[in-house]
Amino acid sequence: MTHSSRGPRHRRRWTLQARLITAVIGMVAIILIAVGLATGTILSSIMQTNLDTQLYKLQFSPTSPSSDAADILTSGRQETGTLLVYQNTLSSLSGAYVTSDDTVQDLTDDQISALISAVAHSSVGTVLTVPVDGLGEYRVMVASSAVYGLPTSEVSSTLAQILTTVTLVTVGGLLILGGLLAIIIRRSLAPLRAVADTAERVTQRPLSEGEVRIAERVPAAQADDSTEIGRVGASLNTLLDHVETSLDARQRNEERMRTFVADASHELRTPLASIRGYSELSLRDPTLSENTESSLERIQAQSLRMTALVEDLLLLARLEEGQELVYGTVDLTRLAIESIGDAQVAGPDHRWELDLDEEPVVIAGDDGRLHQVVTNLLANARTHTPAGTIVTLSVVREGNEAVLRVHDNGPGVDPAITDELFERFSRADRSRARKTGGTGLGLSIVRAIVEAHSGDISVVSSPGDTTFMVRLPARPSDPVPHASVDE
Repeated sequence: MTHSSRGPRHRRRWTLQARLITAVIGMVAIILIAVGLATGTILSSIMQTNLDTQLYKLQFSPTSPSSDAADILTSGRQETGTLLVYQNTLSSLSGAYVTSDDTVQDLTDDQISALISAVAHSSVGTVLTVPVDGLGEYRVMVASSAVYGLPTSEVSSTLAQILTTVTLVTVGGLLILGGLLAIIIRRSLAPLRAVADTAERVTQRPLSEGEVRIAERVPAAQADDSTEIGRVGASLNTLLDHVETSLDARQRNEERMRTFVADASHELRTPLASIRGYSELSLRDPTLSENTESSLERIQAQSLRMTALVEDLLLLARLEEGQELVYGTVDLTRLAIESIGDAQVAGPDHRWELDLDEEPVVIAGDDGRLHQVVTNLLANARTHTPAGTIVTLSVVREGNEAVLRVHDNGPGVDPAITDELFERFSRADRSRARKTGGTGLGLSIVRAIVEAHSGDISVVSSPGDTTFMVRLPARPSDPVPHASVDE
């Protein structure tokens, strides 16, 4: 048995315009229907009263004691449809009615019997409505020796015409009302649609980094703050002005900070080189005491560590400014082989494996910086995994992209820091054992280099299965011009 995996269906909600039109037309329709029903009821009562009045005015004069109903109707001028059942002085019962062509037609015995039975229990002077087989409903009056009446067909026909007219006028009016409402509401809601369109365009712009200019605004015609809806557009424009000002201030602060880091890193290189040089020179003095020599060695080690930190910060600053890349042909397959060889020397207690395409994967890029990407990723795997971990470096071509993966079966990355793994000074101490000192800039440098090549880097990690994946285009979509760097 198979089970459906479909999730619950979400009903599509009506738009505000549709709800307003439906509500207004619904209320107007209810009012018109109520008015139509009330009008029909009142007209029906009035027309029935008029018919009863006509009934009271009817007069029948028998010409002789033996006259029957047909004789009486023939002797007088009666309206079409007039019906008479008459019992003469000889107790002879007869019935007749006036046809549509003003001739008198006798009623059948069955019609007379049915009519007499219908009024049998009614007193003289009673007026009631009874059906007559073949002739329809009649409004009849009971007299001492006769029953006479007029047809209600004219009343029914008139009421039917009135109700049909009211219905047609109501439907036509509702259709016209719906069209006018659609035009009026659509125009009234135009500012809201302009606000929604502007907000949608803004959400499609990258606002998280880089220089941001929000040119989208609600048109002035839709942002009239003298109306309730126009105030929404005016408020959104004011909000966008504040956001643009804030983003511009953020960008200026980032540029100042980036310039400061680059300048400070550049200026620190010289004093750090001097400290390192003087410490090396001082260590050559054979008369140094053991404590002094140990102190100088610590000074030299820390100066080297600080030099590495300064160089990394300077590299990041220059990458963010679009510098440091020199494009050429890069054989990623050869680069992977060389990097694995270096990693085997640096980490002999790990197992290093290669997974390469049969054909070399060649792209356009900066050979030195891409070599740094692979080196940093392998160093990251070596540093944060225990001895015996299997690290696999693979390079393949997928479509128009070169894909480089570094996989290990170590303890994995803590999910709590996965999102900030490529940020500056981010450390994975909570998940992977940190065994050697570092600047905490390795992965942020990797991301900066990859993004400068118009590529992207991602990580997928779980205990025993961690993969860093780099995707690079075969050729850059917008090559960065060569830049000279002051040393």
